[in-house]
Amino acid sequence: MQTRFPNETQISSPLPGLTHHITANNEEGKAVIHSSTPATWIPLLNKKMAFDVVYSNTFPAQISTIADIESHNSLMQSGGPGLTMKGGTVCRIVDFGPGVEPVMHRTQSLDFGVVIEGEIELSLDGGENEKRVLKRGDVAIQRGTNHAWRNVTPDNGWARMLFVLQSSEEIMIEGKVLREDVEAAKEDAEWLKQR
Repeated sequence: MQTRFPNETQISSPLPGLTHHITANNEEGKAVIHSSTPATWIPLLNKKMAFDVVYSNTFPAQISTIADIESHNSLMQSGGPGLTMKGGTVCRIVDFGPGVEPVMHRTQSLDFGVVIEGEIELSLDGGENEKRVLKRGDVAIQRGTNHAWRNVTPDNGWARMLFVLQSSEEIMIEGKVLREDVEAAKEDAEWLKQR
Protein backbone atom coordinates (compact mmCIF):
# COMPACT_ATOMS: atom_id res chain seq x y z
CA MET A 1 0.00 0.00 0.00
CA GLN A 2 1.38 3.38 -1.02
CA THR A 3 1.77 6.00 1.72
CA ARG A 4 -0.03 9.29 1.11
CA PHE A 5 2.35 11.92 2.39
CA PRO A 6 1.02 15.19 3.89
CA ASN A 7 0.59 18.14 1.54
CA GLU A 8 3.28 20.84 1.56
CA THR A 9 1.08 23.31 3.51
CA GLN A 10 -0.52 20.69 5.80
CA ILE A 11 -0.02 21.00 9.58
CA SER A 12 -1.77 17.74 10.54
CA SER A 13 1.17 15.51 9.67
CA PRO A 14 -0.37 12.27 11.03
CA LEU A 15 -3.19 12.54 8.45
CA PRO A 16 -2.76 11.76 4.75
CA GLY A 17 -2.41 14.50 2.15
CA LEU A 18 -5.30 15.26 -0.20
CA THR A 19 -5.58 15.85 -3.93
CA HIS A 20 -8.46 17.59 -5.74
CA HIS A 21 -9.38 15.88 -9.03
CA ILE A 22 -11.72 18.03 -11.15
CA THR A 23 -13.51 16.50 -14.14
CA ALA A 24 -14.95 18.13 -17.25
CA ASN A 25 -16.51 17.19 -20.60
CA ASN A 26 -14.46 17.59 -23.77
CA GLU A 27 -15.75 18.80 -27.14
CA GLU A 28 -17.13 15.31 -27.90
CA GLY A 29 -18.95 15.17 -24.57
CA LYS A 30 -16.52 12.62 -23.15
CA ALA A 31 -15.47 12.82 -19.51
CA VAL A 32 -11.86 13.94 -18.90
CA ILE A 33 -9.74 14.95 -15.94
CA HIS A 34 -9.48 18.73 -16.07
CA SER A 35 -6.93 19.04 -13.25
CA SER A 36 -5.39 17.28 -10.25
CA THR A 37 -3.92 19.57 -7.60
CA PRO A 38 -2.73 19.05 -4.02
CA ALA A 39 -4.74 20.59 -1.20
CA THR A 40 -3.73 24.02 0.08
CA TRP A 41 -4.17 24.27 3.85
CA ILE A 42 -4.89 27.51 5.73
CA PRO A 43 -3.91 27.31 9.42
CA LEU A 44 -6.19 28.60 12.20
CA LEU A 45 -5.98 28.97 15.98
CA ASN A 46 -2.19 29.05 16.20
CA LYS A 47 -1.93 25.99 13.94
CA LYS A 48 -4.28 23.88 16.05
CA MET A 49 -6.70 23.72 13.11
CA ALA A 50 -6.50 24.05 9.35
CA PHE A 51 -8.87 23.98 6.40
CA ASP A 52 -8.69 23.36 2.69
CA VAL A 53 -11.34 24.76 0.34
CA VAL A 54 -11.98 21.92 -2.09
CA TYR A 55 -14.43 23.79 -4.32
CA SER A 56 -16.91 26.66 -4.38
CA ASN A 57 -19.64 27.44 -6.86
CA THR A 58 -22.89 29.31 -7.39
CA PHE A 59 -26.12 27.35 -6.98
CA PRO A 60 -27.44 25.80 -9.12
CA ALA A 61 -24.08 24.95 -10.67
CA GLN A 62 -23.44 26.00 -14.27
CA ILE A 63 -21.18 23.20 -15.54
CA SER A 64 -21.67 23.15 -19.33
CA THR A 65 -18.34 24.98 -19.68
CA ILE A 66 -15.33 25.36 -17.39
CA ALA A 67 -16.41 28.86 -16.33
CA ASP A 68 -17.20 27.50 -12.84
CA ILE A 69 -13.65 26.15 -12.51
CA GLU A 70 -12.21 29.48 -13.61
CA SER A 71 -14.52 31.31 -11.18
CA HIS A 72 -13.45 29.06 -8.30
CA ASN A 73 -9.75 29.49 -9.13
CA SER A 74 -10.18 33.28 -9.34
CA LEU A 75 -12.03 33.36 -6.01
CA MET A 76 -9.26 31.31 -4.36
CA GLN A 77 -6.58 33.65 -5.72
CA SER A 78 -8.41 36.59 -4.14
CA GLY A 79 -8.62 34.95 -0.70
CA GLY A 80 -11.37 32.35 -1.19
CA PRO A 81 -14.99 32.34 -0.06
CA GLY A 82 -15.95 33.17 3.49
CA LEU A 83 -17.29 30.48 5.77
CA THR A 84 -20.29 30.30 3.43
CA MET A 85 -20.98 31.67 -0.04
CA LYS A 86 -24.21 33.60 -0.54
CA GLY A 87 -26.17 31.97 -3.34
CA GLY A 88 -23.64 29.17 -3.57
CA THR A 89 -22.01 26.08 -2.16
CA VAL A 90 -18.62 25.62 -0.49
CA CYS A 91 -16.90 22.26 0.01
CA ARG A 92 -14.10 22.29 2.57
CA ILE A 93 -12.00 19.85 4.58
CA VAL A 94 -11.20 20.84 8.18
CA ASP A 95 -8.49 19.27 10.34
CA PHE A 96 -8.94 19.63 14.12
CA GLY A 97 -5.86 19.28 16.31
CA PRO A 98 -5.85 17.80 19.80
CA GLY A 99 -7.26 20.10 22.46
CA VAL A 100 -8.91 22.60 20.13
CA GLU A 101 -11.57 24.54 22.03
CA PRO A 102 -14.93 24.72 20.26
CA VAL A 103 -16.24 28.03 18.92
CA MET A 104 -20.03 28.39 18.91
CA HIS A 105 -21.32 29.78 15.60
CA ARG A 106 -24.34 29.84 13.27
CA THR A 107 -24.25 30.15 9.50
CA GLN A 108 -27.14 30.92 7.18
CA SER A 109 -26.70 27.64 5.38
CA LEU A 110 -27.58 23.97 5.18
CA ASP A 111 -24.39 22.10 6.10
CA PHE A 112 -23.38 18.48 5.70
CA GLY A 113 -20.45 17.48 7.93
CA VAL A 114 -18.87 14.04 7.48
CA VAL A 115 -16.26 12.69 9.89
CA ILE A 116 -13.39 11.24 7.86
CA GLU A 117 -10.83 10.63 10.61
CA GLY A 118 -11.04 10.63 14.41
CA GLU A 119 -13.97 11.56 16.63
CA ILE A 120 -15.74 14.92 16.90
CA GLU A 121 -18.18 16.16 19.54
CA LEU A 122 -21.04 18.25 18.18
CA SER A 123 -22.45 20.74 20.73
CA LEU A 124 -25.62 22.77 20.22
CA ASP A 125 -26.68 25.81 22.24
CA GLY A 126 -29.88 24.04 23.38
CA GLY A 127 -28.17 22.56 26.43
CA GLU A 128 -26.00 19.77 27.80
CA ASN A 129 -28.31 17.08 26.35
CA GLU A 130 -27.71 18.49 22.87
CA LYS A 131 -24.27 16.93 22.37
CA ARG A 132 -23.31 13.98 20.20
CA VAL A 133 -19.99 12.27 19.52
CA LEU A 134 -19.60 11.62 15.81
CA LYS A 135 -17.30 8.82 14.71
CA ARG A 136 -15.70 8.04 11.38
CA GLY A 137 -18.40 7.93 8.71
CA ASP A 138 -21.04 9.76 10.79
CA VAL A 139 -22.81 12.71 9.18
CA ALA A 140 -24.17 15.86 10.84
CA ILE A 141 -26.82 17.84 8.98
CA GLN A 142 -26.68 21.41 10.30
CA ARG A 143 -29.84 23.36 9.52
CA GLY A 144 -28.84 26.88 10.52
CA THR A 145 -28.30 25.90 14.16
CA ASN A 146 -25.85 27.45 16.63
CA HIS A 147 -23.16 24.81 17.08
CA ALA A 148 -19.55 24.01 17.91
CA TRP A 149 -17.12 21.18 17.12
CA ARG A 150 -14.57 19.64 19.51
CA ASN A 151 -11.98 17.01 18.70
CA VAL A 152 -12.43 14.11 21.16
CA THR A 153 -10.26 11.61 19.29
CA PRO A 154 -8.66 9.11 21.69
CA ASP A 155 -4.90 9.38 22.34
CA ASN A 156 -4.85 13.10 21.40
CA GLY A 157 -5.06 12.35 17.69
CA TRP A 158 -6.04 14.71 14.89
CA ALA A 159 -9.56 14.61 13.44
CA ARG A 160 -10.73 15.49 9.92
CA MET A 161 -14.16 16.44 8.60
CA LEU A 162 -15.53 17.18 5.16
CA PHE A 163 -18.13 19.97 5.02
CA VAL A 164 -20.48 21.02 2.24
CA LEU A 165 -22.20 24.33 3.06
CA GLN A 166 -25.10 25.39 0.87
CA SER A 167 -26.51 28.91 1.16
CA SER A 168 -30.05 28.99 2.58
CA GLU A 169 -32.96 31.35 2.89
CA GLU A 170 -33.31 33.43 6.04
CA ILE A 171 -33.86 31.32 9.18
CA MET A 172 -37.10 32.33 10.93
CA ILE A 173 -38.45 30.69 14.10
CA GLU A 174 -41.77 31.90 15.58
CA GLY A 175 -41.48 35.18 13.66
CA LYS A 176 -37.91 35.85 14.85
CA VAL A 177 -35.04 35.88 12.38
CA LEU A 178 -32.00 33.89 13.51
CA ARG A 179 -29.07 35.75 12.02
CA GLU A 180 -25.78 34.27 10.98
CA ASP A 181 -23.38 34.56 13.93
CA VAL A 182 -19.71 33.94 13.27
CA GLU A 183 -18.33 36.75 15.45
CA ALA A 184 -16.72 34.36 17.95
CA ALA A 185 -15.18 32.47 15.06
CA LYS A 186 -13.91 35.74 13.56
CA GLU A 187 -12.03 36.50 16.76
CA ASP A 188 -10.12 33.24 16.37
CA ALA A 189 -9.79 33.04 12.58
CA GLU A 190 -7.87 35.79 10.82
CA TRP A 191 -9.10 34.69 7.40
CA LEU A 192 -12.75 35.33 8.41
CA LYS A 193 -11.97 38.92 9.46
CA GLN A 194 -11.40 39.75 5.81
CA ARG A 195 -14.99 38.77 4.84
